Amino acid sequence: MNNSIGIDAGGSLIKIAYEEKNRMHFRKHSIHEANAAIGWLRMISLNKTITLTGGRAGRFKAEYFPEAKIVDEFTAACKGAKYLMMEEGRTIHEKFLLINIGTGTSWFTIEDEHYDRVLGSGVGGGTFMGIGKILAESNDFSKLVNMSQKGKRGNVDLLVKDIYDPEEPPIPGNLTASNFAKSAVKDISSPSDQMASVINMIAETITLLTVQTAALHDIKKTVFIGSTLTGNEPLQSSLKLYCKMSGIEPIFLRNGEFSGAIGAMRGN
Repeated sequence: MNNSIGIDAGGSLIKIAYEEKNRMHFRKHSIHEANAAIGWLRMISLNKTITLTGGRAGRFKAEYFPEAKIVDEFTAACKGAKYLMMEEGRTIHEKFLLINIGTGTSWFTIEDEHYDRVLGSGVGGGTFMGIGKILAESNDFSKLVNMSQKGKRGNVDLLVKDIYDPEEPPIPGNLTASNFAKSAVKDISSPSDQMASVINMIAETITLLTVQTAALHDIKKTVFIGSTLTGNEPLQSSLKLYCKMSGIEPIFLRNGEFSGAIGAMRGN
């Protein structure tokens, strides 16, 4: 049994991985619940090694766990994702992309045990939450996701079929010609429509960068992880659609949001 506790202390969430009775367990707390998370950790961490990763790892070490080790967050995410792939029986023999959609988004190439971070973008979960606060006046992730499921982005986005109407477009008509463009000329959209448009814009942006990165590195498969995907079926569905349209095979890992914490825990 692994006698370590892995903590991924990110910008928005604290994610924890540990083993008990030969089973992997996970916990997640908002960064605003740090005191409750630390109290619980101190109760279970007797005779265990704490390993930290993430942007707030240094702060957590200084304030709560001075004896803890720190693992680079990119290495931890890649190692954790590889472990989850093994647990799920997903073997990829060629080079592939790992895409971590957290507050922002990072792209990695992985080949055997070699990892390289090749790209980063500020578009990610933080974008979704920030625009959600502006448009829907909510900072509840689940509520914003549910709103996007009920919305119709065609009331907000100018679609290809809108431009070509009444002619048949040369490419699929439901593709976006311009994000949010209809809002400039008419006010027919609801907050749910707007959140549907936000989800789609994030998916399109991530896919565009993924396709370009995959072409540059001659890659056909990509693995997605990150907290922004958890419980976010609209984002997952859009990423699947756009990746497959672009000739890329998308893979989504169960518990992928805990990749960093798992990589930290298993780094000892």
